[in-house]
Amino acid sequence: MRKHVFLRILHALSEWSPYFCQRFDAFGKPGHSPHQKCTAAMRLLAYGCPADSLDENLRIVASTAIEVLTKFAKGVRKNFGEEYLRRPTNEDTRHLFHVAENRGFPGMSGSIDCMHWEWERCPTAWKEQFTRGDIGASTIMLEVVASLDLWIWHAYFGVVGSNNDINVLNQSTLFTQLLQGRAPKVEFTVNENVYKKGYYLAEGIYPKWATLMKTIPLPQCEKDKRFAQHQESARKDVERAFGVLQRRFAIIRNPARLWDRSALADIMYACVILHNMIVEDERDDYQVRYDLDYDEGSDPVPLTGYGHGPIQEFARVLQTDTEIRDRTMHRRLKDDLVEHIWQKFGANDA
Repeated sequence: MRKHVFLRILHALSEWSPYFCQRFDAFGKPGHSPHQKCTAAMRLLAYGCPADSLDENLRIVASTAIEVLTKFAKGVRKNFGEEYLRRPTNEDTRHLFHVAENRGFPGMSGSIDCMHWEWERCPTAWKEQFTRGDIGASTIMLEVVASLDLWIWHAYFGVVGSNNDINVLNQSTLFTQLLQGRAPKVEFTVNENVYKKGYYLAEGIYPKWATLMKTIPLPQCEKDKRFAQHQESARKDVERAFGVLQRRFAIIRNPARLWDRSALADIMYACVILHNMIVEDERDDYQVRYDLDYDEGSDPVPLTGYGHGPIQEFARVLQTDTEIRDRTMHRRLKDDLVEHIWQKFGANDA
């Protein structure tokens, strides 16, 4: 990350906790400076190196380095989580839908998938619970939703590694705001049919819900082949996000060496937050997020505000949950998208 981003984090942590301020012992001898502590934490996150490797150049012993890392991760999550782990706002949704429309997927909010983080220090009594046969090691799972610019809009971490993506989806908070009536209300048209719930691109293991759009396995006709090509191409956004996240922070590419699951959660969420901060900083213009001709005066997606207030009554929640899991709506939307993509990208080639 650039220097000003690092200094922003340092300033926020210094105000958040005295631990990241310059302190002196009883003899007036200064301890580690805030710059030393934040640099040590960032080196551990970025390089995934052992804690005792910092003693030579930063003069921080292993026990202190681990303490700095855990406090740094907790501080980043506390101070920046609300902004950089937020769900899409009305303006965010407009941009996401505008980009999705240009890619042939009106109403698409991103791509969803899961990754495993190996847990080297998993207690022996828990190893079977955290181990899946095809992985062969104890892992903890992360579910994310990512967009074209690699911004991670949803992150849910902590499910044991013996589960699959469907189990994680059933436990995650992905549709919580939608169930509570607090999500931005959207309306878009595909093939002259109106839909009022956005959707995410997903791989084959995910269920056929109205809010998830999968590819067509073994497509036979040209329309299905064209749809599968575009769906699989657009869904790679989340795979790219995983790759960039692991390249930036080697600590989550290597096996986790801590015992505490809550500390691992703080580290994972801190990496996601820092990733989003870097993505934001590297954009030429944050307000116009994508290099597309976006007209601020146009509004291709009618949006209303958040439904603030108490959670909807239980019957309404059950009705919304039924609509989310509607397989008939899933098939209808897929048929409309197949026709829409064919008219937009494939009809002229034919």
